[in-house]
Amino acid sequence: MHIQYLHWNAAHGWRGADPLPGPAQLVLYFGSREGLAGGERYRELRGMFPDSHIVGCSAGGQIHGDDISDNETVVVALRFERTQVRLVDKIVESRDASWACGVRLAREMVAPDLAGLFILSDGLNVNGSELIAGITEVLGPYLPLTGGLAGDGTQFERTLVGADGEPSPNRVAGIGFYGSSIRITHGCAGGWDVFGPRRKVTKSEGSVLMRLDDEPPLDLYTRYLGEEEAAGMPGSGLAFPLRIHDEVEPDRQIVRSVFAVDRETGTLTFAADIPEGCTAQLMRANFDSLAAGAGEAGRQARSALTGGITGEKLAILVSCVGRRRVMGQRTQDELDAVGAELGQDVARIGFYSYGEIAPPMRSGRCELHNQTMTVTMIAEAAD
Repeated sequence: MHIQYLHWNAAHGWRGADPLPGPAQLVLYFGSREGLAGGERYRELRGMFPDSHIVGCSAGGQIHGDDISDNETVVVALRFERTQVRLVDKIVESRDASWACGVRLAREMVAPDLAGLFILSDGLNVNGSELIAGITEVLGPYLPLTGGLAGDGTQFERTLVGADGEPSPNRVAGIGFYGSSIRITHGCAGGWDVFGPRRKVTKSEGSVLMRLDDEPPLDLYTRYLGEEEAAGMPGSGLAFPLRIHDEVEPDRQIVRSVFAVDRETGTLTFAADIPEGCTAQLMRANFDSLAAGAGEAGRQARSALTGGITGEKLAILVSCVGRRRVMGQRTQDELDAVGAELGQDVARIGFYSYGEIAPPMRSGRCELHNQTMTVTMIAEAAD
């Protein structure tokens, strides 16, 4: 596999490394919503890569190596020696259609030699949990399935996904990798500290948490955070996500962050589903632990990539907009931690998302996460 990196900003236009030794099969890009709206960046990329699949999304910050940028579009072009790439995209009419969208997309991807799937999805108009459930209904729970939900900084107004066309809302893109040579590994970790007792989700509907131990969840947050911090929710709530624990499947532990508050009813809306009957526990930020968690995601991905690799290696980092907001200037620490685990021989690109898609190491079953660093490594091995 060969990798070409490019980036664009308003001051310098396009800049990049030496061209590939032949046509790229896949071009990945990430940029701000404002930078991608109107399609000019896509049209320029299409001019540079007329025969490639070109796929990307808007973000809450773009990652290249150890750097984070808000005003650049970052790109990698990939040329595979022995791997086939297929792109399928779907429009999701409403959040309620997310499961069906996942089923339709997966049915077009399925094949005996499908080795892995990378998903980019609208981050506001798609229920990511249901999308993943639809995909795994067709492909099974253990096919490598990673990716993320597009972002829009901290504005939460409109997200964009492009799949061989100008980026637009309500779109889901799936990139399938086929053949025996492709190697796809992944890592997933948070690093949040839990505190307080476990509590039962006694009433919820989708992503809306109505009762926690039979009381409004806003009351619980107010007791723990104090009146002043609670008044700043949902923004202040990003520093206090919930860990969701399923007693029936103890290996399934996922993180959910607060998305909206209804102060009249005391209910909280989270960025993804909160299953009724599960247990939940408050979490809080410890900057050193968050950086260590990001490093653990890198370690998991790198350690799973075993011998026989030929050519270059790529790591796609998808972290959470909420993590970036909580960590502030120390966000750099998590990128440094991932880089230290991956090593200097691995190219890195990625984005800050509204939801991260990856299988946790304990269960191996793909989930939608919040407040989590995920790493997808892609490489080729000799047949």
